[in-house]
Amino acid sequence: MTAGPLQLASGRPVMSLGGFSGQDPAVTLDGFKALVAEGRVHYYVADGRGGRGGGPGFGGGRGPGADDAAGGIAQWVAATFTARTAGGATVYDLTRPTASTA
Repeated sequence: MTAGPLQLASGRPVMSLGGFSGQDPAVTLDGFKALVAEGRVHYYVADGRGGRGGGPGFGGGRGPGADDAAGGIAQWVAATFTARTAGGATVYDLTRPTASTA
């Protein structure tokens, strides 16, 4: 629900934390960090539910284990990157860590 409109509007691949319904803990914090380090994820879009959201349009997870993974990712992103507002959404550029964490 969160990722679909972003993908359609941008024409770019978008992944949602927790999959379509938030029930799939498909990516761990370490896995997400690796994707960022490899340059495969460029943006994290917070979904407005306490920061659980994501990069390019990652939505918050709600299934067993998904909340923990999504919450850990949200905390790491907020601690490592600078939040900006774009179109009413909180967006983090994952290619530019804050000076204090670089």
